[in-house]
Amino acid sequence: FEMGKDGYDRVDKKKKKGKEDINDLKKELDMDWHKIPWDELCSRLETDTNKGLTQSKYEEVFKREGPNRLTPPKTTPEWVKFCKQLFGGFSTLLWIGAILCFFAYGVQTTKFVEPPKDNIYLGVVLTFVVVVTGIFAYYQEAKSAAIMDSFKKMVPREATVIRDGKTSVINAELLTLGDLVELKGGDKVPADVRIVSCSSFKVDNSSLTGESEPQSRGPECTEDNPIETKNLAFFSTNAVEGTARAVVVSCGDNTVMGRIASLASSLSNDVTPIAIELEHFIHIISAVAVFLGVVFFFLSLILKYEWLEAVVFLIGIIVANVPEGLLATVTVCLTLTAKRMAKKNCLVKNLEAVETLGSTSTICSDKTGTLTQNRMTVAHVWFDEKIWECDTVPDQKNRNFNYGDPTCAALIRVASLCNRAVFLADQEEKSVLSRDCQGDASESALLKCVELVLKDEASSDTITFRENHKKVVEIPFNSTNKYQVSVHELPDKSQNLLVMKGAPERILQRCNSIMLNGEVVDMPEDSEYRKKFNDAYETLGGMGERVLGFCHCLLDVEKYPIGYAFDNEEVNFPLEGFTFVGLMAMIDPPRAGVPGAVAKCKSAGIKVIMVTGDHPITAEAIAKNVGIISTTSKTVECIAKEKGVIVEELSDDDKKAANAAVVHGSKLKEMEEHDIDQLLVNHEEIVFARTSPQQKLIIVEAFQRAGQIVAVTGDGVNDSPALKKADIGIAMGIAGSDVSKEAADMILLDDNFASIVTGVEEGRLIFDNLKKSIAYTLTSNIPEISPFLFFIILSIPLPLGTVTILFIDLGTDLWPAISLAYEKAESDIMKRKPRDPLGDRLVNERLISVSYGQIGMIQATAGFFTYFVIMAENGFRPTKLIGLRKDWDDTEYDSVEDSYGQQWSYSDRKKKKVPTATLR
Repeated sequence: FEMGKDGYDRVDKKKKKGKEDINDLKKELDMDWHKIPWDELCSRLETDTNKGLTQSKYEEVFKREGPNRLTPPKTTPEWVKFCKQLFGGFSTLLWIGAILCFFAYGVQTTKFVEPPKDNIYLGVVLTFVVVVTGIFAYYQEAKSAAIMDSFKKMVPREATVIRDGKTSVINAELLTLGDLVELKGGDKVPADVRIVSCSSFKVDNSSLTGESEPQSRGPECTEDNPIETKNLAFFSTNAVEGTARAVVVSCGDNTVMGRIASLASSLSNDVTPIAIELEHFIHIISAVAVFLGVVFFFLSLILKYEWLEAVVFLIGIIVANVPEGLLATVTVCLTLTAKRMAKKNCLVKNLEAVETLGSTSTICSDKTGTLTQNRMTVAHVWFDEKIWECDTVPDQKNRNFNYGDPTCAALIRVASLCNRAVFLADQEEKSVLSRDCQGDASESALLKCVELVLKDEASSDTITFRENHKKVVEIPFNSTNKYQVSVHELPDKSQNLLVMKGAPERILQRCNSIMLNGEVVDMPEDSEYRKKFNDAYETLGGMGERVLGFCHCLLDVEKYPIGYAFDNEEVNFPLEGFTFVGLMAMIDPPRAGVPGAVAKCKSAGIKVIMVTGDHPITAEAIAKNVGIISTTSKTVECIAKEKGVIVEELSDDDKKAANAAVVHGSKLKEMEEHDIDQLLVNHEEIVFARTSPQQKLIIVEAFQRAGQIVAVTGDGVNDSPALKKADIGIAMGIAGSDVSKEAADMILLDDNFASIVTGVEEGRLIFDNLKKSIAYTLTSNIPEISPFLFFIILSIPLPLGTVTILFIDLGTDLWPAISLAYEKAESDIMKRKPRDPLGDRLVNERLISVSYGQIGMIQATAGFFTYFVIMAENGFRPTKLIGLRKDWDDTEYDSVEDSYGQQWSYSDRKKKKVPTATLR
């Protein structure tokens, strides 16, 4: 990437047409649009902030830059995807077996006039099994095209543009660099733009940053980081309210969203752990089959068999080692588990992801909506010099203050009246905290808090309370004043009441008294109450909570009587000299089941990491609340605070004592790959805050380098690259964007982190049960191969035919093997450490030795005992059977003698073959 004339770190289109350089896409944004003066920006883009581009300049730039759209990646043809499913993995072994069967049948046709059809039957059945399972797996495949499709849904269709001073509405794809656009509430931002001017303009950046609250925009540069500065708005984000005029600084693939789309679609899907295990199993089975086949090929040559017969024997032994029913068993077991998980709110898109979740050793979890409820809630209030708790979880009472307390009643009154939020209609059956509101997140939180108090303790509600306090005038909240004020008539119409809320320090500046235990007490500048206010403010802020201050004033009846003409433009009423009432602190609280789920993960040896775009203080507070950072753990910042020094002054020993870390995105940006690896090794509990989409991806890759199997949760577009790169991506079903759902392997239908733990347990269980199913399936290999070996070595009549083997493998063996998928979990399943992908294999030496060397041998012995007993009952003692094969299989020879001299024709001998094939 090089800084071009347009000031943006652009994707090289030639490079896009060739091999995509993913490492370039992983780099952080490097742009200066938000920092340069307007004259320089207009000079670079040859535009004007009043008239926009000229038509001739537009045509020149558009020809150079191309349409304002996302370039679709090269897609794999559907037939190629189908062939990969048909011929990949375990299917390869079955295809080889089928081809060898057809080849063996071909060899036999050269020797016999009417060759036996066993091999042709087996070949057809193997082909049928592999084709059916291949078709089934095909429908679970390929997400890259779908990811780009979901990105396309986010692209705005139209834009209002000014060129040559004339305003027109055009297709958004026709925009180019330097275009002057107009935006209003409800629009989608059509490109990356820099704000020229605006009025109360707010954008919803949640799809990009994960922050749920609308972000105000303005013409001033407020941050070096382009994502956080207020004078940029980004392609496909939503304008929530207000109006703005802006200049296009980036289009299509070069936008922030375009880079994320390119990164997400460029990442390849890594092989899942279960696919690696099945490949390892194939190698073992193939090695055993080829070894036995080659050994007995040469042995048959030594025993003077013709080379054609020796080749048939070789093929027969290799095919006999192929567990025909295993592919179906594995697929059905995974499907059954996926259905069980769906009932527990985990929807699996990729069957192999079922087991991957069970192998997970690290979970990188988003905060908002996954660990938390994704709704601001009042967690604490401060009045009468005390911090009090509030209700934060529906149907769970934590509130420990009383509305009967006069100061509390005053605080509830101010929070109810100085508030524009309202409940949506027809929600009476829902609990108060679960109701949807019209209004911003903070005011909705205050509304729910006061509604709970009024409903429980005053037998009233907010609507009635507001009706009794008629609103006379209001000055809405704005980012300059940082307060909201309104005036209301008291219920008895005796006096006007002014109420105000806003940033605590601004509210305190406007107060000269404080309410304590219902009485008004003077509060001069040097008052101890101001110190107590600061202590409470710092305490609540340190808990990651957003704090608002509240005050009120009964207006002088003589100056401001009932009916007074208040004016909110030329303000004609006081805005200071008020009585401070209290503080309310809000936070997006943790979900009820999350702390228990995190504890369960830790006991299962799974490391839970928080990766969020939120502020470090809030992220750390939530991490401590849910147990990601335990109560005994300390960060370097905590140790420095305890010692009264700055972090840089801590000794190396002090730094090593910190087993938890909160890492800011700006610090992560400066870290080399080695530094990140050391961070993961040295700290068990980590929170990454203010991270960008590229950084989330880098974090995932760092854990994977350390040998971890990583699960990632996310809901925004910004999470899609990390979801795609993770061993298993987990998207949110309710709050998740379409892009995140397409990139993920699994979707949480209830957006609850606790559901992941259920999935981990199911994943571990399926690995255990698959092991049992495979062990059971492999036990039949020895009793199926050994009759063939005795057939060659001792030249006895074949005890077990190919068709019978098929009935066993795809009939009598298949159902018991599948039934093992219903086995319940062992009691310690969530107390074990995660599976070591290198040491704890699905098929290992122990399993092979038990299946082949013990159970298989016992079954083979029992089978041969049955075979010899049945043959003896019909006149053929064991000694008579040795060397009898050639005469027994000769279709022209009708005088085979048994041990008692009785002669058997060919048709009689074949009838006798049916009861002998009952080894199992």
